[in-house]
Amino acid sequence: MTTYNAIIIDDEANVQEALKILLQRNCPEVNLCGVANSAGKGRELLMKWDIHLIFLDISMPGENGFEFLDSIPKEDYAIIFTTAYEEYALRAIKTNAIDYLLKPIDPEELEDAVEKASSHLDLRRQNKQIQKTYGESLNNLARQAKDGVEYAPKITILEKFGFHILEVEKIKYIEADGNYSVIHISGLDKIISSKPVGEFEKILDPSIFVRIHKSTLLNIHYLRGFSSLEGSFAILDDNTQLAISRRKYNEFKDAVDNYSKSID
Repeated sequence: MTTYNAIIIDDEANVQEALKILLQRNCPEVNLCGVANSAGKGRELLMKWDIHLIFLDISMPGENGFEFLDSIPKEDYAIIFTTAYEEYALRAIKTNAIDYLLKPIDPEELEDAVEKASSHLDLRRQNKQIQKTYGESLNNLARQAKDGVEYAPKITILEKFGFHILEVEKIKYIEADGNYSVIHISGLDKIISSKPVGEFEKILDPSIFVRIHKSTLLNIHYLRGFSSLEGSFAILDDNTQLAISRRKYNEFKDAVDNYSKSID
């Protein structure tokens, strides 16, 4: 079994202790080398130990988690954010496909996060381009948090063998394919993601991305027409036809009406 040296950076003593206990009980592959209650103390631990995995609190007095990452070669580590925030910060983290844990920390979620983060770290060490993309994802996350951007212009797609950063405006539509999602991009390219369509719906701007079917999320910027011949269909700029379900028809109509007003 491969062992991963880890540190915890969190200003809350009760969170530190709970996470230490959970790691001991549930993650035998993790060797906890130290705990820090500030970013400065965290840097001292990084200089002392050969660290692979960092459990990092987002909100800390003085220097927060994002500022701490700006001070280190962040792409060299597997970062797992710990946060009590469930909306804005969480959307930013999900947008950039970064591993996270919500406080209070659930043991099963901890196991999943450690497994995912460590496997991605191993993958990045074998591929410098994936390493670079991961670093860019962390930069995008920090920028999104700093600027207060609710819906980011770029998202990170987690693929089987790495990461892919994608400009949101180039996504034409996303459709379900079993447990996966197929992201169709302007220029006829497509990317396969293990994330379900519903997860994309949570992180993309609802004024632009409209759920027209249980299996389809449409970027309304690419809509060019509508047909009710033999069912309801959205017609895209390349003449692709996407079925609109009865349940979603009114939502689709309202979205078109609002979009039309916004560009008058």
